[in-house]
Amino acid sequence: MRCAATFASSSRRSSTTTPSKSSSQKKRMRFKTTTRRPTFEKGGGGGGLLGGGDVKRKTIKAKATKEEGGLGTPNINPNQMLIYVPPHPLLKHWLAVARNAASPSALFRSAMAEIGKILMYELSRDWLETYEAQVQGPLAVANVEVVDPSKAISIVPVLRAGLTLVDKAHEVLPTTKTYHLGYARDETTLEATKYLDKLPKNGFSKEDKVLISDPMLATGGTIVRVVQDVLDKGADVKNVRVMCCVAAPPALTKLSESFPGLVVYAAIIDENVTEEGFIIPGLGDAGDRAFGTD
Repeated sequence: MRCAATFASSSRRSSTTTPSKSSSQKKRMRFKTTTRRPTFEKGGGGGGLLGGGDVKRKTIKAKATKEEGGLGTPNINPNQMLIYVPPHPLLKHWLAVARNAASPSALFRSAMAEIGKILMYELSRDWLETYEAQVQGPLAVANVEVVDPSKAISIVPVLRAGLTLVDKAHEVLPTTKTYHLGYARDETTLEATKYLDKLPKNGFSKEDKVLISDPMLATGGTIVRVVQDVLDKGADVKNVRVMCCVAAPPALTKLSESFPGLVVYAAIIDENVTEEGFIIPGLGDAGDRAFGTD
């Protein structure tokens, strides 16, 4: 089911994050939440062989059909941000483990890794370029479809908590490159300050696919700067995906206003953010919980 994102005011939400009625009505139209998978057309070829041997191939346009995905696909509006919340029971299970304050650090980190793994499966369904090929099987030649190994996904985890969601990226994505970005948030002003930038020196191409990982999208100060850093390096917003565990309306509003056409994958959207910038009920401080620090 697809529905417009809601920004209804709440008595529990900080006044600094509650939009006025008129602005709220406008913001409802800028992005949508959906449980239906988006479709993105793929083009271009690429190199790489299936473990050697004679391989014939041709590039195809990969997309999930109703028969494959079971949920159909929504129309993508390049002028509107899309937030996809997968309706997966295992996602809900691991989110419950992560929300539980009694979960020790190791269990919390494992839960976050499982959440990231599921989200990566979902976001890669209609994003990875594939080609058709033929391989010699034990009994006969087989027609196959393969993810192009020459086109690595560029992963950008936001340190340090962003590392938890991509811990199992190597189990999901055939080829990846990892570029770290470090941001620290001032607990008083909530302003983000960059302390590490390991984005590629030569930048990204418009065709590069970039996956940004940040578990908590609360006020939006950090994630907006990270997305802008990636775009400033040459990436195209239509090839950028943001993956998070919990998102909140203030962050989603800033992203939608700044980056039309961006696609965000989240395990859940929580309605409220405190004056201190924490999502309620949220997860607490994901970095501290994952790494056992205070």
